[in-house]
Amino acid sequence: MDTKYLEIIKAPVITEKAGSLAQMKNQYVFKVDSRANKTEIKQAIEKIFKVKVQEIRTINVKPKKRRVGRYTGLTNRTKKAIVTLAEGQSIELN
Repeated sequence: MDTKYLEIIKAPVITEKAGSLAQMKNQYVFKVDSRANKTEIKQAIEKIFKVKVQEIRTINVKPKKRRVGRYTGLTNRTKKAIVTLAEGQSIELN
């Protein structure tokens, strides 16, 4: 497996909403590199997990204001990908 693909896919998103998407609609959510496009994300998911990807939707998550004491700042900008797999395919995220 090429390390290029591991740089594109940062981590799975493990939340209640992501879990219900996986169960109901066979969709999985991943944090991805903000410079990656849908084609690169699709190739990376197919190579890493050995599944057939049907559709990719991406979301650019804007930074939010946060405050610690008297200091204010912004959270990091991220990108998420919602991956829909072909019928009968699944990814085991443990």
